[in-house]
Amino acid sequence: MLPALDPHAALHQQYIAFLDALQGSDFGGDIERGYASRVAVATDNSIYQQLPQAVVFPTGVEDLEILGQVATAHPTVCFSARGGGTGTNGQSLTAGIVVDMSRHMNRILEIDAENGWVRVQCGVVKDQLNDALRPHGYFFAPDLSTSNRATIGGMINTDASGQGSLVYGKTSDHVLELTSVLADGTRIDTAPMGVEDARRVVAKGGPLASILQQALDTCLGYREQVLKVFPRLNRFLTGYDLEHAISDDLATVDVSRLITGSEGSLAFVAEAKLNITPIQTYKALVNVKYDSFESALRHAPHMVAAKATSVETVDSKVLNLAKQDIVWHSVADLIKPVPGCEVEGLNMVEYNSNDQDEIKAKIAALETELSSEEARNKHGVIGFQVTFEKADIGKIYAMRKKAVGLLGKADGWQKPIAFAEDTAVPPENLADFIMEFRALLDKHDLAYGMFGHVDAGVLHVRPALDMCDPKQAELMASLSDQVVSLVAKYGGLMWGEHGKGYRSEYGPAFFGPELFTQLRAIKGAFDPLNRMNPGKICTPLDSDASLVRVTDPKRGDHDRQIPIEVRNDFAPALSCNGNGLCFNYDTSSPMCPSSKITADRRHSPKGRASMMREWLRLLAQHKVDVHALEDDPETHKHAWFARLRNTLRRNEVVDFSHEVKEVMDGCLACKACATQCPVNVDVPTFRARFLALYYQRYLRPMKDHLVANIERMAPLLAVAPALVNSIQGWRPVRYLIRQWVGYVDPPPLSVPTLKKRLADKHSDIQLTLPRLRALDEEARQKTVLIVQDPFTSFYEAELVEDCVSLLQTLGYRPCVLPFRPNGKPQHVKGFLQRFEATAKDSAAFLNEIADLGLPMIGLDASLVLCYRDEYTKALGEERGDFNVQLFHEWFVNESVSGALKGDTEYALFGHCTEKTALPSMEKDWQTIFDRFGLKLQSVAVGCCGMAGTYGHEAANLSNSVGIYKLSWQQALQQYSPSQCLATGFSCRSQVKRIEGAKPRHPLQALLAHLTEEPAQ
Repeated sequence: MLPALDPHAALHQQYIAFLDALQGSDFGGDIERGYASRVAVATDNSIYQQLPQAVVFPTGVEDLEILGQVATAHPTVCFSARGGGTGTNGQSLTAGIVVDMSRHMNRILEIDAENGWVRVQCGVVKDQLNDALRPHGYFFAPDLSTSNRATIGGMINTDASGQGSLVYGKTSDHVLELTSVLADGTRIDTAPMGVEDARRVVAKGGPLASILQQALDTCLGYREQVLKVFPRLNRFLTGYDLEHAISDDLATVDVSRLITGSEGSLAFVAEAKLNITPIQTYKALVNVKYDSFESALRHAPHMVAAKATSVETVDSKVLNLAKQDIVWHSVADLIKPVPGCEVEGLNMVEYNSNDQDEIKAKIAALETELSSEEARNKHGVIGFQVTFEKADIGKIYAMRKKAVGLLGKADGWQKPIAFAEDTAVPPENLADFIMEFRALLDKHDLAYGMFGHVDAGVLHVRPALDMCDPKQAELMASLSDQVVSLVAKYGGLMWGEHGKGYRSEYGPAFFGPELFTQLRAIKGAFDPLNRMNPGKICTPLDSDASLVRVTDPKRGDHDRQIPIEVRNDFAPALSCNGNGLCFNYDTSSPMCPSSKITADRRHSPKGRASMMREWLRLLAQHKVDVHALEDDPETHKHAWFARLRNTLRRNEVVDFSHEVKEVMDGCLACKACATQCPVNVDVPTFRARFLALYYQRYLRPMKDHLVANIERMAPLLAVAPALVNSIQGWRPVRYLIRQWVGYVDPPPLSVPTLKKRLADKHSDIQLTLPRLRALDEEARQKTVLIVQDPFTSFYEAELVEDCVSLLQTLGYRPCVLPFRPNGKPQHVKGFLQRFEATAKDSAAFLNEIADLGLPMIGLDASLVLCYRDEYTKALGEERGDFNVQLFHEWFVNESVSGALKGDTEYALFGHCTEKTALPSMEKDWQTIFDRFGLKLQSVAVGCCGMAGTYGHEAANLSNSVGIYKLSWQQALQQYSPSQCLATGFSCRSQVKRIEGAKPRHPLQALLAHLTEEPAQ
């Protein structure tokens, strides 16, 4: 039997005392001590892992002040601020307390478009800020690949830059003022001030006095050494900016420049006043294709010389990864292959201007250069494409941004990892540097992909290593040392963009003893007790604490404890590299609605993968054979009393499994993560396996049994649907269903039933298999088989009837196959042995039908896609080769068309599972409608919040409605009810529940036009 799992990770006494005191104070934020909350922030987008003592979530400056004030009585308690958790070098990891700014401190406080500035809380996401600024004609310029989840506070703490920094600069170039809080709770407001004014502040004393005094002593007293040691680069070495904290004329000092890039080692950044940049009217992007990556690198300076806004480079490895991902669907026409040539490198050259003639002239000049014989023969240019549409340019950059995560999508356990991925050298040295860098990696037979900001001399490269292999972990450390030497040889630095973090050990050698001592003096002025992100960048002068090192504990050290066969079998969880795309701020993005509504990192694919990894590690410690538990068909079949005892005593025994189950219960099983995540972390798959194992120890709730049996119950209930609906509608019954079963708003059965509808209105619809085999060739050409699913057949029978009517109207001969359970509900709830049996039975039936060679179509995406995904995983080759298509997949390839009347422009709301698994779905429906002269536009929305039975569970009701309001509600309000079309049964049910009117399926709108009954 599955054992109770005690992680034996109790909090240290001084932290318990601090958290108790904080709980009793006026602190208004959240305090989380649970093991799952700690595990969720024990990793970031780096290779490192550090379990914190707790996570706190302040709501504003006042909470940060209280946090520090309470901590004064607990001087050994340490903190690390955290934003989006996208750091690639472990900057926010700590053994102390993580202070997460992203959950509550995410408000845009003030926009002053007239004067070109904005004031924000530090938890605001970069894309969130730009969405708010766009109507005012501005944007916040530093552009990161993680812009849809990186916070402004994180950008400030790492002095982030990214694409276009040659023109737009770094984050520090846009910081006007900061409001920060020191470790003792002291608030400091910093902005540029005259040196003489600063000296007067020092003389008067106060919170800033000692900090200003040290800033003046260091930045003025060591100016010559700073200019000598700091390289002349567009990028900045984070921590601390001694060069720019004092103006070039030595007249102004700005403490904000010390805090920017300090990686949270000096103070909590709470709020920021930032300058903003006007959006230029016209934009163009030239995708220049090369015969080699080296050609792309060596030709890039010509693009910079052509006064481009930015020049981004990717190699063939990154391009090929993108081509295998769902993202390529959106850019395939924008980056077409070159006939007869392999594209080995790509330069993405962007131009911006408010003058259309100017941008056209620049593009024309560049096209002339790229078309020249010299470009082809000397520079390796094999082709180029120009894009002027901003939407298309956005798609290309979305591909480029996702490429960062796609590098982690590699077969086997040698994964591209970040440890030397942001080296920076003078741009003129970049090509030679990269050639030597590649030679170093090739010497060890390592695979890698490269891309970067060639205009700024920054290279992103992630060698593939298996960090579960101790020898390869040692090789990583050795390579790190060699790259440090290599960048020094070419006049650059190791950390040109992504911060120091665990690379802080290289700081003393880079700065030299004199300047590094000054860094320590700066640290001591801000944080004398070394409580702010200790070990990062430097330590105070009088501290004997050590710096973190590249050899410190890593994720691989923990994963190594899991048997390799288990790691292989649970690869969808173990492959998560912390990229964090699942934290996407955009509510129209379908990935992880639970993360969006809860703002809880546990309730995300990364969080759930982290829980699963740790759960498997703890099982390994207990010597539990996971496969033995899963494979025994009679596992604890008769252990009902033992499960009852464990269930009754669940609060008496520490068991991490409960915390894992809590985060798994929050998953909507929408499967968007399986395609949207760069490394395809498929939560529903390992969630189902977890639930199957969890309920070997504990009793299942009644609602799970209800869901698992819905496909068998529905045909029985449909014998008397009106009576069932009537009973189900009684208030006492609704109350009992909610309180006893845990379900709300169960959908009514269809009246009349599908069987009656087909019998009354259609003849010869349900042919037997022998009669289907006997069809002549002419009949076969027009016969279409409809595969039933439990939701449309028994709860939305009118849709199946309309599908039959549409097919008949179009000249086809529809045949509704006998209903066979699909098993999807069983899989969602983790009844895996029963699901496998159901799948075998249905697969056998559908394979027999498939032998007829007739098209089979289904109407519900979740059920149809289950045949392709879950059936394949459960049955392997036993699945057979039957193919059930969704209506649009089949019909888009048919030649039927017609000219219809109707001025209505329809709006398509896609089912999140469907549109992420089938990226051409919306385009296919547009093609179908266009064939009939009808207008259809796709609407960008996230999840509707229903997701099968998720929205019907009472425990999920609040989140379900909240998710719906995030994107669907406001999107639907832009159209009349008759315009709105939705492909998902769940989506239509959710809209009906909340709005009172059910959207139609696209095929129903098409049928209405064909029968000359368009909706008014």
